[in-house]
Amino acid sequence: MSLKEKIKDDIKQAQRARDEARLGTLRLLAAAIQRREVDERISLDDTQVLAVIEKLVKQGREAAEQYLKGGRQDLADKEAREIALWQTYLPQQLTEAEIEQLIAEAVAATGAAAPKDMGKVMAALKPKLQGRADMGKVGGKVKARLG
Repeated sequence: MSLKEKIKDDIKQAQRARDEARLGTLRLLAAAIQRREVDERISLDDTQVLAVIEKLVKQGREAAEQYLKGGRQDLADKEAREIALWQTYLPQQLTEAEIEQLIAEAVAATGAAAPKDMGKVMAALKPKLQGRADMGKVGGKVKARLG
């Protein structure tokens, strides 16, 4: 079963259970996937669906941070619940040690020695880390290692 099919099944289950909060969150996810498919005129595969989920999680974290700064704990909590649900569709996150190991392997494999080689290292890492680590943080680690 593809990730899109699983999401559709979960929407149906939430409808049957009359779980409005879960249903709304899943519909946001389905709408984001459909929007990207329509915009790009393609049918997304699991890897592309993971990218959509990661983008939603990132946007949710940023929104929650802004809500906290604005003193709106209730809205920040709502964002946190949505993020938690979306993350159930992402693969198991890697530990810091596993990320460091993959960075070391990618640096060795690409022969990177300076910050200008960061693009090569990130290109080698992206398929291995897609959905399993925050690529922004990984980029910072790679930059520090090459700098």
